[in-house]
Amino acid sequence: MFSWLRSDDRRRKDPEVFQTVSEGLKKLYKSKLLPLEEHYRFHEFHSPALEDADFDNKPMVLVVGQYSTGKTTFIRYLLEQDFPGMRIGPEPTTDSFIAVMHGEVEGIIPGNALVVDPKKPFRKLNAFGNAFLNRFVCAQLPNPVLESISVIDTPGILSGEKQRISRGYDFAAVLEWFAERVDRIILLFDAHKLDISDEFSEVIKALKNHEDKMRVVLNKADQIETQQLMRVYGALMWSLGKIVNTPEVIRVYIGSFWSQPLLIPDNRKLFEAEEQDLFRDIQSLPRNAALRKLNDLIKRARLAKVHAYIISSLKKEMPSVFGKDTKKKELVNNLAEIYGQIEREHQISPGDFPNLKRMKDQLQAQDFTKFQPLKSKLLEVVDDMLAHDIAQLMVLVRQEETQRPVQMVKGGAFEGSLHGPFGHGYGEGAGEGIDDVEWVVARDKPMYDEIFYTLSPVDGKITGANAKKEMVRSKLPNSVLGKIWKLADIDKDGMLDDEEFALANHLIKIKLEGHELPNELPAHLLPPSKRKVTE
Repeated sequence: MFSWLRSDDRRRKDPEVFQTVSEGLKKLYKSKLLPLEEHYRFHEFHSPALEDADFDNKPMVLVVGQYSTGKTTFIRYLLEQDFPGMRIGPEPTTDSFIAVMHGEVEGIIPGNALVVDPKKPFRKLNAFGNAFLNRFVCAQLPNPVLESISVIDTPGILSGEKQRISRGYDFAAVLEWFAERVDRIILLFDAHKLDISDEFSEVIKALKNHEDKMRVVLNKADQIETQQLMRVYGALMWSLGKIVNTPEVIRVYIGSFWSQPLLIPDNRKLFEAEEQDLFRDIQSLPRNAALRKLNDLIKRARLAKVHAYIISSLKKEMPSVFGKDTKKKELVNNLAEIYGQIEREHQISPGDFPNLKRMKDQLQAQDFTKFQPLKSKLLEVVDDMLAHDIAQLMVLVRQEETQRPVQMVKGGAFEGSLHGPFGHGYGEGAGEGIDDVEWVVARDKPMYDEIFYTLSPVDGKITGANAKKEMVRSKLPNSVLGKIWKLADIDKDGMLDDEEFALANHLIKIKLEGHELPNELPAHLLPPSKRKVTE
């Protein structure tokens, strides 16, 4: 059990005792942040109030993309199993939001039933109305991948004439609601059609402020030649650069995420490496879930503070009797200046302010006379939470991480590519010869022996200085050659015999071929004469 005491007298009288990070986040939100949000009507402008399920739920992955980019196929590839409600085709087939979650019995829960279930983190979605809820379902099935994460499949984003047909609900707003609560957002693109439609552009802009959660997948990359793939990748980066206005480059994973044979297998190794990188990223989600929820609470608290300053500033400027409507229009038109004034007065970063155009639109329908003036005590409580409680929760996160076993997503596609001969890199680089009876270095040893005997061996060994003269011919940096020396000098006598010298050259070859060196020498690379020594 973890606990901490408040630093001032008030804290000493009322110690905060938390069993888990999740419990701590819930308690801090309800006691310190929620009163500020309610006082300044934060939920009407930005995001509904958080509930217990928002803090307790498993990490979620949101899969977004235009129609026929392979979103549903991607999820099926991860699970290695069909899920209820799944439909795949070249036309816009997925017309619903499908929350794919773990359940003992396979089945579908409709949207209206989902939003009244307190154990599911979807209750606040009822604000989007029946038009959305009729297009929202939860697919439950017993699958090992879903024991650690949940996946949200989304309707294909439309292009051309189709996007002019109204969905009946605010599609971008729903995606933004999910983006605030998920741990990872995967944007899927088809290597054959990179045109980013107006609707997709709006969606990506709606995901602003969540770039840290965003990953891009260039799917169906096995259907084009290497030269075209380079051009497509460059075009995708150019298109994203115009929409996602960040100095950092979004990570793009290239591959073909389905269980069919590769049409053009030339880039197989690239696809395998990219898939492993993406899988590692997804597998880390359970381990980092508490930290993500903590981070999202901090972002929410900063936005709530700024919102309080905006609302109280508008209230302060309103006349008490006459000219209220005229003043309201004037304040809305001058909102940018009010932002600047708050920024200077309270030393707030411009990035913490809500979108100006959207805020103006929302203010049009509000009655400014019902806004509340600035209440310093509420803001001081949130500042205290950010300054003290969050720092203590961060310590608790680390303590929980060390006390729990390593949490990783298991099962499905994550298993097949991690173990056995089809794991990434098996039998390559330092893994070459892992299943051979003979020592793999022996193949080239006669060539290495010729060099060895020109380096003036004494009692069958060459000195470090003589070995260095030969090893630096590889033009590898000294730091790399130092690691190779450490791995090759098995008996740690500062000299190399013929087997150790051959091993050093084999490791140099591995590095020059573009593979990484092992941190410890694998058993199959040990020279035969040294194996008994190490045992």
